[in-house]
Formats: sequence, C-alpha cells, structure tokens
Amino acid sequence: MSTATATARPGEVLADLLPTSRVLDATLVLGGAALTGLAAQIAVPIPGTPVPVTGQTFAALLVGTALGARRGFLALALYALAGIAGVPWFADGASGAGGASFGYVLGMLLASAAVGALARRGADRSAVRMAGVMLLGEAIIYAVGVPYLALVTGMSLPAALAAGFVPFLIGDVLKAALAMGLLPTAWKLAGK
Repeated sequence: MSTATATARPGEVLADLLPTSRVLDATLVLGGAALTGLAAQIAVPIPGTPVPVTGQTFAALLVGTALGARRGFLALALYALAGIAGVPWFADGASGAGGASFGYVLGMLLASAAVGALARRGADRSAVRMAGVMLLGEAIIYAVGVPYLALVTGMSLPAALAAGFVPFLIGDVLKAALAMGLLPTAWKLAGK
C-alpha cells in the first residue's frame, strides 16, 4: 500500500505507513494484544464496583485506531482468546470468561473494529474528530460491558450503570483528551 516515507493517503491508518507484509501484520496484531494486556495491569480499584479503572480500554481503542478495523479486531480477539485460555492479562492479572469485567473485553472487540473503520476515513487526523472516535468507542464498550456486568452479578441495570459506567466518566474524558493530542500528532510527524 505505502512505504514508511510516503505521506498518508485517504483510507490509510498509521500502520499502513509501514511496509506491508503478512509477518508485519501478524507482529502488529500480536503487539496490539500484548499492549492491551500490559495496559490492563494498570488497574485501580474503585470502591463499590467490581470493575477497576484500567489502561486497557485506552489501549484497545488506540490499537483499533492505529491498526485499522481488521488488524485491531484481530489483536483484541487474540487478547480475549488468550485471556480465556488462561493468560493472566485481563485487569488485575485475571483470566477466564466469567469475571464481572469480561463484558468490557467483548465490547473492546467491537469498539476496536469501529474506531479502526473510522480511522480509515480520516477520523484520527484531527483533535475534534479523534475525541468523537474515542467517545464512540467507549460507548460501544459500555453498551456490552454494563449489561454483562448486570447479568453476571445479578445487579439491576440501574445498579450496573452506577457501578460500571458512572465511576469511569472522568477517566474516559481524560483518555479522549490524550487521544486528541496523540494520534493527530502522530500523523503530523509521519507526514514529515
């Protein structure tokens, strides 16, 4: 598609600026899964909720945006499948599919594909659009994670919203602000 020194063309994501090969794609997918697993270990417990604040959602959205929908989805699928198989890289070193926060992992699969598709349309190249992309990605994660939290814990939906959504709003705004600066800046640097 492009070389590392070429300027971005419409329909490209940051990863497309690298020379293309199946080995590179596999490396990017593996790296995206590992980055998400590593970021999940940055976990801060919140009183009143079984879901900690982590760097995991930011990493998952960053992976989707930088790699594009297909590679981003594959990276998060690898992350989820390895965690289900016993790799202790979900939040707080957990693994398996039964935890209260596993629904958020499933939401990250969908969100990474959605933000990757929007990045292909250039949404990661300006601060304002990047904020919207991040907030949409977070909304997708919550749309899956909160009902899953309610289901596995027996909470009512309002209680699950109070425990699995409201405490995370400030952090989500901060993540969106970070992405607003990070990705458009990466594009500017790649263009030089």
